[in-house]
Amino acid sequence: MNFYSQQSANPLIIRYQLSFIMSLVFITLSLALFIDIEVWNIIQKAISDAYIQVTTFVAATLIIFYSLEKYFKFDLSSSIRNRPYFEIVLASFLGALPGCGGAIMVITQYVRGKLSFGSVMATLTATMGDAAFLLIAKKPLVGFAMLVVGFIVGLVSGILVNKIHGPDFMRDKKSLSIKLPEKKEFYHSSKLDVFWIALFLPGIILGIFTAFQFDLDTYFSRFYVDGLATLFGFFAGSLCFFMWLWSFIGGFKPKMSSPNETITRRTVSDTNFVTGWVIIAFLCFELTVYLVDLDLNLLFSDILYFVPLIAVLIGFLPGCGPQLLVTTMFIAGFLPLSAQIGNAISNDGDALFPALAISPKVALVATIYSAIPALIVSYGYLIFFEL
Repeated sequence: MNFYSQQSANPLIIRYQLSFIMSLVFITLSLALFIDIEVWNIIQKAISDAYIQVTTFVAATLIIFYSLEKYFKFDLSSSIRNRPYFEIVLASFLGALPGCGGAIMVITQYVRGKLSFGSVMATLTATMGDAAFLLIAKKPLVGFAMLVVGFIVGLVSGILVNKIHGPDFMRDKKSLSIKLPEKKEFYHSSKLDVFWIALFLPGIILGIFTAFQFDLDTYFSRFYVDGLATLFGFFAGSLCFFMWLWSFIGGFKPKMSSPNETITRRTVSDTNFVTGWVIIAFLCFELTVYLVDLDLNLLFSDILYFVPLIAVLIGFLPGCGPQLLVTTMFIAGFLPLSAQIGNAISNDGDALFPALAISPKVALVATIYSAIPALIVSYGYLIFFEL
C-alpha cells in the first residue's frame, strides 16, 4: 500500500490519519502495561527481528534496484519486439527479481497486447514475491537458489505454454482498450520519510552485524545498556508498521509504487508494505507457538507427503501475506524445503491483483497452470532428497 503527498491535502483525511496513529500508539502502550510480560517480550523481539533482520535489507535492496531503474531506463516493449524467446527469458528474469515489481510490469505489458501468454506464465511461475526478501535476509544461499530455480522453471513453463497453445492464447482484444487504474494521491509527511531514512542508516549496520551472528544486546550490555538493539529494532519496526497501516486511510490502492516518485518515497512506501506483512507473519507464528504450545515439527512430520501440496495451494492465495507466513515457518525449521519450493513456484504475490482486476480469466488459468511445475519440482525434491 502506498500513500502520496498532495499540494492541498484533505484536512479531514489528515485528521483521520493522525487520530488513527495516536490510537495505535495508545493501544501499544496499553498492551505494554497490561499484557503478560513474557508475551510482551515476544512481541518486542518479533518486531525487532523483523526490522533488523529483514526490513533493513529490503530497504537496501530497493534503494539499489530503484536507483538502477531510474538511471538506466530501458524500453521493455522495444527490447522484446520480434524476439519471442528473449521475451520469455526477460519475463522470467523480471518475475524472479525479489518483490513483485517485475512481475507486475510483465502483466501490464501483456494487457496492452505487447507480450504473449507464455510470458505471463513465465513471470508468475518465476516470482516469489516479497517472501524472497525474507528468505534472502535469513537464509541467503537458499534464497538465491530459489530465485535461480524460479527463473529456470518459469523459463521452461513459458516456452512450453507458447509451444502448446501459441503466443496468442487467452489474448482478449477488448482488454487492449482497458486503462490501468490510476494512482490516487494521499497525504504523507516528507519529514517522516527523512526520519525513517535516519533510522535506516544505523539499522542496516545492526542488520549486517546480526547477519554475521553477532549478539548485539550482549555487546551493548557491556556498557550497562541492556536490550538496546532490541529496543531500537522495536521502535523502528513499529514506525514502519504504523506508517503501513496509516496508508489504509483513504481506501485501497495498488501496492506497487510509481516510477515518477522519488527513490526515497518509493523505498519507504514499498519497504513498509513488506515490513507490515513480515511483522504480522512473525507475530502469528511466535504467539501461536507460545500460546498454543503446538509441536509443529511433530504435526508436519505426520503429514509429510501432503505438506508440499498444502504449500502449493496456499500459493494460490493472492498477495504476499500467506506466502510470508509459509517462508517464516520454513526458516524456523517447521516446513521442509520441498514445501518452500512448491509455494515459491505456485505463488504469484501481488502481481495477481492487477491480473485479477483486469483479466480474471487469464489470472485464473495462469495460476492453475503454475501448480503443475510447482507440484512436479516440489515432490521431485521431496522424493529424491527428503525421504
